[in-house]
Amino acid sequence: MLKKGTKLYSILKRKCPACHEGKFFISNPYDLKNTGRIHEKCSVCGEKFSKEPGFYYGAMYVSYGLGVAVFVAIFLLTYWLYPNPTVFTYILFVAISMVVFGPFLYALSKIIWANMFISYKSKK
Repeated sequence: MLKKGTKLYSILKRKCPACHEGKFFISNPYDLKNTGRIHEKCSVCGEKFSKEPGFYYGAMYVSYGLGVAVFVAIFLLTYWLYPNPTVFTYILFVAISMVVFGPFLYALSKIIWANMFISYKSKK
């Protein structure tokens, strides 16, 4: 399931969508100075990561979907762990989780967006 040539491999390993070898991001998502910054092109195959100016604006829609999924998961987990949570408890847990997972979701949305438009090209 997680082998080279699949979109999931590129997304989870944060590798170039075209060759699955070069690094996509400059640093990890929690390096807040460089959060979400990507290389201009792949160091291995030379694939340009930004197809046009504003290419990654569409990743905001992916980020929104991921944020909603995390919100629902945290909401259900809070409901399951606490018998009668107050509204403040829900807000607190969701807010904390969004702050903690925010940089990761931002980076994840960019790599998912890139994989939607850049196809894997094997070296054969």
